Amino acid sequence: MAMAEMRTVFLLLILFFLLSPSTAEIKFLTIRSDTRPMILFEKFGFTHKGHVSIAVSSVSVGVLSSAVQPESSRLGFFLLNEESLLQVLMEIQQNPSFCVLDSHYILRLFTFRDLSPPPLASFNRSYPVTSPNEYSLFFANCAPETSVTMVVHTEVYNLDSDASRDFLSAGQTQLPSLFFLFSIIYFAFFVFWLYICYTNSRSVHRIHILMALLLLMKALNLICAAEDKHYVKVTGLPHGWDVLFYIFQFIRVVLLFTVIVLIGTGWSFLKPFLQDREKKVLMIVIPLQVLANLASVVIGETGPFIKDWVTWNQVFLLVDIICCCAIIFPIVWSIRSLRETSKTDGKASRNLAKLTLFRQFYIVVIGYLYFTRIVVFALRTIAAYKYQWVSNAAEETASLAFYVVMFYMFRPVEKNEYFVLDEEEEEAAEIALKDEEFEL
Repeated sequence: MAMAEMRTVFLLLILFFLLSPSTAEIKFLTIRSDTRPMILFEKFGFTHKGHVSIAVSSVSVGVLSSAVQPESSRLGFFLLNEESLLQVLMEIQQNPSFCVLDSHYILRLFTFRDLSPPPLASFNRSYPVTSPNEYSLFFANCAPETSVTMVVHTEVYNLDSDASRDFLSAGQTQLPSLFFLFSIIYFAFFVFWLYICYTNSRSVHRIHILMALLLLMKALNLICAAEDKHYVKVTGLPHGWDVLFYIFQFIRVVLLFTVIVLIGTGWSFLKPFLQDREKKVLMIVIPLQVLANLASVVIGETGPFIKDWVTWNQVFLLVDIICCCAIIFPIVWSIRSLRETSKTDGKASRNLAKLTLFRQFYIVVIGYLYFTRIVVFALRTIAAYKYQWVSNAAEETASLAFYVVMFYMFRPVEKNEYFVLDEEEEEAAEIALKDEEFEL
């Protein structure tokens, strides 16, 4: 295996920590004329009662150019845990012609030597995994200049105390309950927000309606995520709940970025229009979010066994970073605009209140983006495989805190303390506005 191919496999495993590769743990895959030396199918956390079932059929090995017919023992499936990964990479680095199927650090399942004779060319067997750990299921092709075509059916699961199958990884089996709990919280939040809007109907702006819709989409997104994970846990398949999950996730993410941009511009509660540059931000963010959600669907519904899986992960990360940076600009523009206006309109206390509000909102948005993109990623990579749910809990907790703070800061009230100050504070406000703390 070449060094470039080793780096590709290593990058694949790193990206695997970032996003869950698929929704279902029962997979039906078709591999066509694939020449890759290693194919990563999935990653799963096993308990001491774990099982992996593999059924392959319609297997054919094509020989490229003038290469000789490969040995069937040079192609096969194996399990590899994270602790052994570096050892295997070192073996390959020391000997580029080394076949990973010969390594002592892997759990070899079967090779093509075990296939039934032609024309069947099939195999079906279940293997117990008695050593609890997180394993990656690989297919290795150690025969140079050959391509493989096959239909693969995999099932990975753990057995519960009542002998029922749990198709969720050991670190994700708590996710259905976790998502359901947060969905209830958001539904209650949505009802409470409607009550606030109703009791302060004179102060309700269009942005508050969008904020209510955002809460509803977030709650629906979480209830679909809970149902999706529940059906995967019980049956190994999402039964259509993944489609609803992606639909509500798309609407929710687009609404979230739109609401942050519109709040950052002061739309509807400070001014009834958007400037051209603010419209351009929305015209950039919304199409990019469409692309990001498309990448998310490809990543979630396929897996690392497709050739472009790494590319789709890179597209998702790049687009997400661009969108996170883009939504900051309207807030910065609002702060600078208010800073300039405060020098001429003679309303120091009101402008100080607005500047304070947007400066706090700027800090809150930066903190939310930093935590959900960096801290959550760090938790996902350093946490033991049995505690993968902790990163999900941290992300949802941070999101809920962000929603609560944002909705509190921009709630509809007739006398918002940010916009109405006593006259005696006017002089103090003028002094505060002369400072440079609001310059960005």
